Formats: sequence, structure tokens, C-alpha cells
Amino acid sequence: MLQRTKQVPHCTLLSWLFTLLLLMLFLLPSLSWAQNATISAAEFDRKAFAALPAEPSYAFSKELAEGIDPELGRRDSAAKPGSGEMAIANQGWTLVIHSGAGSPLREAAQALHSYLAKAMQVELGMEEKTSLAGWSTRKQVIIAGSREDLSGCGAELKGAKDYQVMVSPDRVIVCGYDEAGAMYGLYNLEERFSLREAPYLPRNLDTIRHSLFKARMTLSGLGWMEWPDAYLAMLSRYGFDSIYASVYDNPNGVPGPPPFWDKMRRQDPARVHDLIRRAERYGIKLYCPIVYLYTGTPENEEGLRKLVRDIVTEFPEIRGYILLTEGFFYQTWFGAGGQGKLDLRDWTAHWAQGVRIVTEECKRLNPATEVLPWNYNIDFRPANVDLNRFVIDQLPQDSIPLVTFENGKDFEFDGEHASVRDYSISQMGPAEVAEAQISKAHKRGMRGMYTKADTWASWQFGTFPYLPFPFQWYARYRALEKSGVDGTMESWSYGFKPNFVAELRNWYSWSDAPPLETLLRQIARRNFGAGNEDLVLNAWKHFSTAITYDPDTGPSCGGNAAVANPLFFQQPESHIMTLQHSWTDQQIWSRDSSLNPYWPYSAREFVLYPDFTNHTNVAELYAKPMSLGVFNKYLLKAADEMAKGLESYRTAALNASASKRPKALREVLLAEQLERMMRSNKSVVEFEDLRFHLAKTDTPEEQKRVLDRMTGILQEELPRTNSALETARRDSRLGYEWEEDYIYWPETLEKKIQLLKKTLNEEIPAYRRKQKMP
Repeated sequence: MLQRTKQVPHCTLLSWLFTLLLLMLFLLPSLSWAQNATISAAEFDRKAFAALPAEPSYAFSKELAEGIDPELGRRDSAAKPGSGEMAIANQGWTLVIHSGAGSPLREAAQALHSYLAKAMQVELGMEEKTSLAGWSTRKQVIIAGSREDLSGCGAELKGAKDYQVMVSPDRVIVCGYDEAGAMYGLYNLEERFSLREAPYLPRNLDTIRHSLFKARMTLSGLGWMEWPDAYLAMLSRYGFDSIYASVYDNPNGVPGPPPFWDKMRRQDPARVHDLIRRAERYGIKLYCPIVYLYTGTPENEEGLRKLVRDIVTEFPEIRGYILLTEGFFYQTWFGAGGQGKLDLRDWTAHWAQGVRIVTEECKRLNPATEVLPWNYNIDFRPANVDLNRFVIDQLPQDSIPLVTFENGKDFEFDGEHASVRDYSISQMGPAEVAEAQISKAHKRGMRGMYTKADTWASWQFGTFPYLPFPFQWYARYRALEKSGVDGTMESWSYGFKPNFVAELRNWYSWSDAPPLETLLRQIARRNFGAGNEDLVLNAWKHFSTAITYDPDTGPSCGGNAAVANPLFFQQPESHIMTLQHSWTDQQIWSRDSSLNPYWPYSAREFVLYPDFTNHTNVAELYAKPMSLGVFNKYLLKAADEMAKGLESYRTAALNASASKRPKALREVLLAEQLERMMRSNKSVVEFEDLRFHLAKTDTPEEQKRVLDRMTGILQEELPRTNSALETARRDSRLGYEWEEDYIYWPETLEKKIQLLKKTLNEEIPAYRRKQKMP
């Protein structure tokens, strides 16, 4: 006889069903994203904009001034040490340094102590010893010092900034070639904990890391002479040993030459002394410019010698002086390639004589002072390889040439050649002229060879804090290492903001770094959560491919302000003062003020202005030397490749846990903004080309075709600009580049939206009515 099935009470069944329903509602979103379901950009943006608060302009700079680093990982409460790992216990361990340690090592030790306490919940003791003897027998300690402090350690370390990290289950030793090496070794421990999201290390780790560069310098990403202490400390953590300040002004306050440099902010020598003193606490040296108009006359030469003597005497701590042709030049200044009929070899020979004078005076006062001539404005296009070799030949033997790494690099799309117009990451480099100069300097046996190279951000998209193209950036890091340069100025003039690409750059500035994909997986897990690594790496691979298709290189309106660029159908009314009937020339006034009265919300050079007389197709000029068709084709190819990566990037962000999701959402919005920039760039150029052709045709059928396409572009651009606006409202870094301040504000995007709507709803319909078109 079958046993009767026990009846489940009706109320209990309903309770179970209700509980199951709630559970499904809670899990369904994460389950769907875990299955890699695609989500549209519009739907993702709706979720992201709802989740992220708006922030005021300059909010990012306040955070950086306070030392807030969004890349530092916090402890994962679920993390457990693996079988091959050791753990720093929550209590009982001590950090030990020599009692005679200098400020940089002390600051690094204090930084590690604070990080472990705040982010890793590890209460670490601090101890200073007059001797670190017996270091190999102590337990539950992190000991940091130089080779001299740690007898018998670091025999394979070769030079400044090298370090060795040795780990056993109850001991971590950081041995530097010098105290700088020990400092960077401690910061490397912090980085390892951050990536692991726990105070765990490989239990048998024994790594010897040689510094690949004598100097790594950067500019402030905050603003002119803005170097708060917390920001300086952050620079050391990312592997920098030098900064450059303040670009276009002599450190002793003597103004530079006209026509531009005498209008720059005047330096306060006391401020420079203060910066030198504060930066030294973090192991950071200062490079400064010398700006001067050299003419070669005896009086002018003596004036230059006196200027150099005065500066070097007042600032003996300055590591070196950069003689950039923008500010230090012979007789006439010209932009890159804008020399006209000027004999560049003759100009170069005289310029190099000015460099020789500076070098003589510097070495006479302090032989250790570095003099870095930077010939940026001498034409860097591929055809000028011989000219740029000539530059190196003219320089004094004991100067250190500073070569621009990527500018001028040749590239080809569909049989059409172009070259990198300015700092970009589309091409990894080195450019043909840079390669020739580096080789020539090595053959001459010069004192060194430095290069300016973008390594995390670029003027190709100058309004972004960093560019998420890690595989392409890595290719540049390898190219820099292979080229044999001794030092770097990184990401001029954008400056530094903490980001995961700069984190990569730090790792690959020393030898014995982890394989790229290993490191990227760790970063992806930390920033997006476990289980999302493949999605994130897939996105980064697509992004890194996308940038290689981008034909728009340099500080252009397309690369810097495309999402904020107006689309002009007809000449608008002036929004500010105009001089159409004055004796003052409107064009000269606009150039000197850097404002155009028809769109005064951005600097003139970052807006594509039509030629409303219709004599010139500005769109075709913009695309040169490529044809407009090929230029636009590859812009779209780049954008489409970004879109492929964004599919998995969005999924990864929505998979992220509640604690990681805000950062992950911001990462995706940043990449989305890059895709929008590419598509908006294409839209602005195509729209202007159509406007020009509309003015040239009187065929009704062709007019209708052109107007229909222009209408389509406006309809596509409107939601794109709305999304760009909402993104900029949530990330105050977007639109900012301190050299120009905000190239575009959220309010600029609002103005563009107003113009788009007016053009779509009023101007084009009025034109159709006037032409009696259906």
C-alpha cells in the first residue's frame, strides 16, 4: 500500500512561493548579467546616471589635494591566503627602518603603515633601530633599508632606485640599492596588497627589480604650480622621482620673451624654494625651464650667461633645466612646421649655440646639473630625419637631448599616408625622427638621452584623465625600453591623475614586472570584482585596437571637444563682443583673445568653425592629408571597435558588487565618452562638409538629399550629447586640462544641445520652406 503524501499547508506553500519570488527578483539582475546578456548603451546609462551622484567642477582636484587615490584597493573580507601565500597578521607585526633614514624612506614607511591600518585593518607597529643587523633572523617584521643598512643583502642591485623584496612566512625584507630603492620597494608592497585586496604576499617571493630609467618626471595634473603635499606623495607611489615646474617661466621670476612668454604667470622664487623643500620629502627632484630669446649678439649672450648664473646660484637643488624651443629660441619663434622659408639648419646651429652657453654656465657652477635641450618645434615629419640628426650633432656633448617620442610617426590607411601631428597613442612610436635622434645620441656617447612620451594620457583626447588602452600603452612601454632612453617626461602637458594605466606604467618602469595579462587580471578583479576578469580584458583589448584606427592625432577640436562641438547650419548671432565695423581686425582680435564670438564657450582652437563665405571646405582641410572619406571611415571604425568592447565592459560593471559598482560604472562611462568623442568628431566634420556642399548646389533633389542627411546627423547627435552632458556632470575630470582649464563644461554641452534643437526644429525647416521643399 502506497504511503499517502503529506499535505503541505496552503499558507506555508504560499509563503515558500513568496520567498522564492523575492529571491528571484533579487538575483535576477545579477544572474542575467552573469550570463553576459548584452545591454544597450541607453539602458546602461539610465542605470549609471541614477546610481552616481553629480559632482561640481574641480571636485577631482580637491580629492587629489587630499591624497585620495581611487586606485588603491581595500581589503576584501572574503579573501583568504592561498597555499602559496603568506599573510601579514592583523596584529603583532612591526615595520622597521633605520633611525638615520632620510625623509623619503620615512614617508614611504608611514604611508605603508597608514594604508595597512585604513585599508587592510592591520595594526602594524613602527620601530626605528640604530642598526638593522640580524635582519635575517627577526620574525613578524617588515624591514626596509639600503644595502648599507642590510649587510649581505642586495648584491645584485646595480644602481639608484633598484630594490629587492624577499618574503618568507614570517618576514618581509625590502633592500634598496640606496634609500630611494628602499622607498620604491615599500610602495611596491603597498601596490601588491592593493591588487590582492588583502595583506598577502607570495610566501617565496624574491624579486630583484632594476630601475629602467634614471629619471621619470611629470607635470601637475591640477594646475599651474599646484603641488600639495598629498599629491607629491602620490607621485612617489606611482614611481616618479621628478617633476617639472612651471613650464614657461624662469624659476627666479625673470619674464620670458615676447610675443607669448612675457604674458605668462610670473614665477615667485619663494614658491619654487618651497616646492623644492616639500618635494624632497618624497624623494622628488625638480626640473625647471629656462626661457630666453637668444640673438647671438655679445650683449645678448652675456645676458643669457647672467640669467643662468643667477638661477643656478639661487637654486642649487634643481636637478636640471629644460630648454624647449617654445620659450628658448633663436631670434624667431615658430610653431612646429611653421618656419616658412626659414633655413632650419642655420636656425638650429644658432639655437644649439645658446644651449652650449647654458650648459657651460650650469656645469661651471654644478657639474651634476642636467641640461635638456628639447627641439620640439623643429619639424618632426618623417621627411626630416636628416635635419633632426643634424640637431643632435649640434648639441654640446655633455647636454642630454630631450626627444619627442611619438610626434611625426608615419601611418597609412587605405593607401593614404599621414603622420602623428602631436602627442598621441594611436601609434606606439618611436617616430622616424625620434628613432634617428636617439640612435645618433647613442653613437655620439652623449651624457644621456631623455624622451617626452605620453604613457597614460594624451593630447589626442586631452580632456580625459587617462585613456583605457592598456595593450597599446604596454606596446609603448616596451618600445621605450627597447629604444634605450635614459629618462622620460611623461604625458606633457596633461600631467598626472591616478589611474590604472599609470599604475601599469609604474610596474613596467622596473624590471621583473608580472606578465601583462596577469597584471591586468588583478586590476580587473580589484576594480570590477572576481568573475569579471574575462569581460574586462575583452573590453580593454577592443579599446586598444580601436585607438589604432583613430586618424585624428593631436590637440584638435575632434580629439578634445568633439562631444561639445557645435554643428553650425548657418552663421549664428554673436554671443560676445564683436568688431565687425571697428578699425580693430576681428580675425586678429579673435586669434589674440583665443575666442570666437559665435561660440565663446571654448578656446578658439577647439571648435570647428565653418567658412561661412563658402570659399573653403573646412572639413576637407581638417582631414588633410587624408581624404575626408578615408578620415571618416576610420573614425567610425575606431568607434565601432570601442562599441564592441563596451558590450562586455557594461556587463562587468553591472556584475560588480555594491562596493565596487560606483567605480566600475565610472570606468564604463569614461570609455563610453571616448566612443562618443569619435562619433561626434565624425558628425561635426561630415555636417560641415554637407553644409558646404548645400551652399554649392541648386538642384532640388540634391538639396533634399543633403538636408535629409544633415537632419539624420542632428538626430543622432542629440541623444549622444545628452549622454555626454550627464556623464560630464558625474565626472569632474572630463573636459579638464589644466593648460586650458576646462576646455568644455557641462554648461557648454547644454549650449550645444540648444543649438542642435534650434537647427533641427527651426533652421532646417525654415530652409526647406524657403526652397519650397516638401
